[in-house]
Amino acid sequence: MGPSDLEEIIGDIQTSESPAVIVGPGDDAGVCLIDNTAIVETVDVITPVVNDPFTFGAISANNSLSDVYAMGGRPVSALAIAGFSSCDYEPVVFKEILRGAVHSLDRAGAVLIGGHSFEDAELKFGLSVTGIVNKDKILRVSGAEDGDVIIITKPIGIGILTTSLKGGKLTDDDMKPAIGWMLTLNDTASEMALRAGATACTDITGFGLLGHAYNMVKGSGINFEIKKDSVPVLENVREMINSGMVPEGAYNNLRFLDGKVEFSPHITEEDRLLLADPQTSGGLLITLKEENIKVFKESGIYFSVIGRVVKGSGKIIVK
Repeated sequence: MGPSDLEEIIGDIQTSESPAVIVGPGDDAGVCLIDNTAIVETVDVITPVVNDPFTFGAISANNSLSDVYAMGGRPVSALAIAGFSSCDYEPVVFKEILRGAVHSLDRAGAVLIGGHSFEDAELKFGLSVTGIVNKDKILRVSGAEDGDVIIITKPIGIGILTTSLKGGKLTDDDMKPAIGWMLTLNDTASEMALRAGATACTDITGFGLLGHAYNMVKGSGINFEIKKDSVPVLENVREMINSGMVPEGAYNNLRFLDGKVEFSPHITEEDRLLLADPQTSGGLLITLKEENIKVFKESGIYFSVIGRVVKGSGKIIVK
């Protein structure tokens, strides 16, 4: 399925008319009102992207927490979800994954309060996260306006690098810069987006930069113009693309985006795959008024301006 397809299916089957539902299916997380407190809830599960169980647990937790930050919320509690084969993995492996997850939750100021495990041939781990958000300051996936600038808060290429690690093209040492980014919480980026009066926000995960950007413009009267050369890329990524280390998800994302993205003639197939590369614990994609970029500059947080919002028909234009 393509970006947001599952949310659209859920929305077609069950659309709540309850006034307690502030944000339903289709955004990064759902938000509902309980006794005047806005609760933000999300869930995400991934397969291993690194070899070390503790680090995988920490990255997976970060990846799950990211949707709460993309909504402008603060994580409070989490439930662990784990699938693994008891014949293939010793209990100590699962224990280390949980320790890594708790480490990330501690950094986020949230707590693990339970979970569920199930037998599975492929190792999987993630969190169901509950947070709170100011009901008057919710960051949403839609809302970008003509003239806004588009910024990204982490470099891309993680999917290509993790594929290269699995394929034996990169070592654990080679992966350290990418691991550092995957272990970086989006809490500060979320806070800065709120301070800067962001008009729209999402996090970049499995559908890649282009897929998540499209989710921000679909069905609207705007386009995103993205400058390929302004998009930050992790080291070793282009070399790995040339070695054929591109995840299947990148090809799937591009197929879904056919007709939804316009590429300038000089944009190569390799560039397209990179921009569609699935990310794990990726950065935030934010639109805001140009004069408010100073909030990010003054904060010292990493970010890059990658394009601009213009009037259009709900497409992404890559130049």
